[in-house]
Amino acid sequence: MTVACSDAGAVDVERVEATTTTTATEAAEPTVTTTPLTTTTEAPPSAAPRPDWLGTRILQPGPDGHVPAQPTPPELVDRRLETPDHLPRPATQEFRAEVSDVPDEVLARSTWRPECPAPRAELRWVLVTFWGFDGEVHTGELLLRADAVDAVVAGFAHLHERRFPIEEMRIVEQWELDAPPTGDGNNTTAFVCRATRGSSAWSEHAQGRAVDVNPFHNPYVKGDRVLPELATAYVDRDDLRPGMLFADDVAGFTAAGWGWGGHWRSLTDPMHLSASGR
Repeated sequence: MTVACSDAGAVDVERVEATTTTTATEAAEPTVTTTPLTTTTEAPPSAAPRPDWLGTRILQPGPDGHVPAQPTPPELVDRRLETPDHLPRPATQEFRAEVSDVPDEVLARSTWRPECPAPRAELRWVLVTFWGFDGEVHTGELLLRADAVDAVVAGFAHLHERRFPIEEMRIVEQWELDAPPTGDGNNTTAFVCRATRGSSAWSEHAQGRAVDVNPFHNPYVKGDRVLPELATAYVDRDDLRPGMLFADDVAGFTAAGWGWGGHWRSLTDPMHLSASGR
């Protein structure tokens, strides 16, 4: 099957038969796709060290149970931090995507559980190349519903072709959902088994058909509520800084039929892309 990646050529993605239980050694050989590197924008030449306090300062909720929006720490007003490598770096700068069944150990460190709306057999482990704020290429990982893989590979191929910088890309773990808020997270991710904000209904992330890109650079804003809570410096979308998503950046997703939260009216969620548009 072929996925059209905007301005990056055609990416051939072959389907691998899903199984309900797999291990790293038993899983089917991953599908590997590559696209040639082209440059349309310059990557930032360097990145700052990650502050020691990142992820440690717990924020207190207000009377309504929500953590109020907070001033952005000076170190994060123009956030260009080093990427923590959770997987080996790519051997080349070309965009690369690997799609395989989900190994047991990968599923075990995710938020998946049997009651999640995305069955294990329909999930795929997707590894993609991305540019960091250090101007280097890194390997990210996502869990996705099988029918969402083509659009997401196309979307990240387009971001890579534009040298769009991403700080971190890894699977969310259960402890993170249970941890108190620190308001400074910036992990790009897809499947997370959780409800929609402010609702008991399953989110599009729980369906395995949504992606959040650089949440801190692209915060959710509804009235005076901002998520992540320390990302208030990025509410002003006219103050352009690397890592912020705009319509040209998400063209690979939208060309594949996905909706973008940056186009919403009652609230804005520019980090968010989904198959349903919700």
